[in-house]
Amino acid sequence: MKMVENETHNKTTLNKTIKIEYNKKASSSCCLSCGGALELAKVKPNEIIIDLGSGRGAEVFKASEITGKNGFVYGVDFTDEMLNTAERTREKLNLSNIEFIKSDISEIPLKNEIADVVISNCVINHAPDKQKVFKEIFRVLKSNGRFVVSDVIADTELPDEVKLNPEAWAKCYGGAITKEEYFNAVANAGFNNIEVLEESLPYEKGEVLVKSITIRSIKKEKI
Repeated sequence: MKMVENETHNKTTLNKTIKIEYNKKASSSCCLSCGGALELAKVKPNEIIIDLGSGRGAEVFKASEITGKNGFVYGVDFTDEMLNTAERTREKLNLSNIEFIKSDISEIPLKNEIADVVISNCVINHAPDKQKVFKEIFRVLKSNGRFVVSDVIADTELPDEVKLNPEAWAKCYGGAITKEEYFNAVANAGFNNIEVLEESLPYEKGEVLVKSITIRSIKKEKI
């Protein structure tokens, strides 16, 4: 019972720390992205896009220009300040083909097979259960829909002191898993083809080595 209580406490502390970190950035000029998922997704007019971890909405607004009035873009984020900033911009620009949704990315409140494309930049590493996130991506994608995800992965398995450090999670490396673990999470979610579009050399983050990677996969039609 004590172990369950400690785990719940750690998750609560982790979520609070991440929210505080990103709420601070809602009105700053810093870059929150670690990759170019939108550009590499090659979005087309009339497509429906979901941006997981949409932040202030920069990629959402860019995608809405490409999809046009007959397309649609959903921005999913879990921080009020980010969503409020994004919504104010949407209203200012008077864009009707965008909706911002407050949600955890492991439980997307959208219908099955609604999206042509799912994108995400440096967000899934924050999720304790990456496979659950990719299962949600698989669920919301149409047949032959695609995802392009940029993220941070660990060069080797992280030590426990990093895995259990909320500050490390908030700074985009405490939740990083190895490439093998990451790809297993994607495959176990139902994707049977994973293409590496970009992968960096290892670099230091905190006191560990991580890499930036961008991958793409397609939800194959059921036979």
